[in-house]
Amino acid sequence: MPLLILLFIVVPVVELYVIIQVGQAIGVIPTLAILIADALLGSFLLRQQGRAAWIRFNRALAENRIPGREVLDGVLIIFGGAFLLTPGFLTDIVGLVLLIPPTRTLIRGGIARMLKGRVAMGPRASHWGYTRMRSRRAGRRAAPGEPPPDWGWAGEGPPVTGRPGDIEGTAHEIRDEDELKRGEPER
Repeated sequence: MPLLILLFIVVPVVELYVIIQVGQAIGVIPTLAILIADALLGSFLLRQQGRAAWIRFNRALAENRIPGREVLDGVLIIFGGAFLLTPGFLTDIVGLVLLIPPTRTLIRGGIARMLKGRVAMGPRASHWGYTRMRSRRAGRRAAPGEPPPDWGWAGEGPPVTGRPGDIEGTAHEIRDEDELKRGEPER
């Protein structure tokens, strides 16, 4: 909530104050000309840097790499372009910082360090949410690929529909050859 108040109330008020001060110092027409030039520069940089980030993203996919850095660059470029297109001098400064590659690299590194450990990658990612919470309630952590002890596979815990890996009974059963030979009915 405080972030929204800052974003939608404080920032526009400060931007208006700065625009008024600059307008009083250099005049209304030059101030408007600078704001329009900033918006045009922002749209040009957004297009140029966005295209370069898209090319790097596709190259990472072609090389079978996870495009984490490229995705974060794309997000920073989008925010930088939005800040530059927003009228105001302070948001223009923030937008330029996000669109210029050397400063964007520094910011990307800081964000990556902040997010490290909060985002699960690889085979353990699928076990992070439901499995991890259920395992904590049981008092121990389940190994990757192992259902938690309270999932009900061994007759304990809540009833489970379907087979392991079935998410809330959404999978459709396919009868295998053994079931067909035994004449078992469909489930």
